[in-house]
Amino acid sequence: MSYQTYFQRYLPLLEAYMQDVISPPHPRVALHYEMMAYHLGWRDEQLRPVRANAGKRVRPMLCLLACEAVGGRIEHAMPAAAGIELLHNFSLIHDDIEDNSPTRRHRPTVWRLWGIPQAINVGDAMFSLAHHVIYKLSEYHPPKRVVRAYELFDRTCVALTEGQHLDMRFEHELEVSEEDYLFMIRGKTAALIATSVAMGALLGGASTAVQKAYYAFGENMGIAFQIVDDILGIWGDEARLGKSTASDILTKKKTLPILYGLHHPDIGEELRTLYAGRPFTTEDVTYITSLLDRIGAREYASGMARHYHEQALRALESTGVQSKAHEALRAFAEDLIKRET
Repeated sequence: MSYQTYFQRYLPLLEAYMQDVISPPHPRVALHYEMMAYHLGWRDEQLRPVRANAGKRVRPMLCLLACEAVGGRIEHAMPAAAGIELLHNFSLIHDDIEDNSPTRRHRPTVWRLWGIPQAINVGDAMFSLAHHVIYKLSEYHPPKRVVRAYELFDRTCVALTEGQHLDMRFEHELEVSEEDYLFMIRGKTAALIATSVAMGALLGGASTAVQKAYYAFGENMGIAFQIVDDILGIWGDEARLGKSTASDILTKKKTLPILYGLHHPDIGEELRTLYAGRPFTTEDVTYITSLLDRIGAREYASGMARHYHEQALRALESTGVQSKAHEALRAFAEDLIKRET
């Protein structure tokens, strides 16, 4: 069975569960919850019901797939899956504010429609609801396992903010090493993917050793995911991505292709001068992209993504788990490295 088949089975269950979690408790605060529903793709700009592009729900799908892979029941991991997706979307709402992004997935961002103060508050609410729904694990699991799930979840919340802190800080710094970058994306991107897989294994009853191996799988896969995202952030198809491919350069983000260029003997000095100077225009984006093309920055980043992809597969193999859902995790990792959006 393909991972897509598993995801198709899980998704309606997850959506129904999440919609219940963000159901308004009182008519006076309905708009507050409808803003969340808008961001999650369930409302249009007039807050009418709609099925908009809201992402692929990859992280909760991985949580449920890992749970099933080790022999668990997905309904017993559903609170964690919902919490993971709410946490991820809290971070996106705040990222859109911090990055001054007017659109996400071809739609205006929450802050563009309702203002920055309300968007901050909506993000805070989703963060709180993510924790609240994790508590429902106590209906299915012993206290020690629930505490472990909370520990893993909260450690990831801190890692997300650390990664975002570095991502924003690096926009204004030139002395950023590849090691700095990898530390940053372990927090910003890889930590939540790693936690998604590890928590699924935990809630499926896997041993500590298997949980750790699944975490390593998710972490390495998350690093590869972010590097591919960096590549698409410069060379991707805007129509397919649903966001600008100029923004990473315009905001002077230190993505892997850029770092490769900044430290390259052929273009490093020129690129560092440009990055230390005035704000960029769209013409600068075109020129900088041409410099990166000249030195093979895209190919270098692709090679790094393949390296971490291979590390992920080795960690997965080390679990010794044998099941169809486990093989679906491997197939997902294989497709990840080939993605175009």
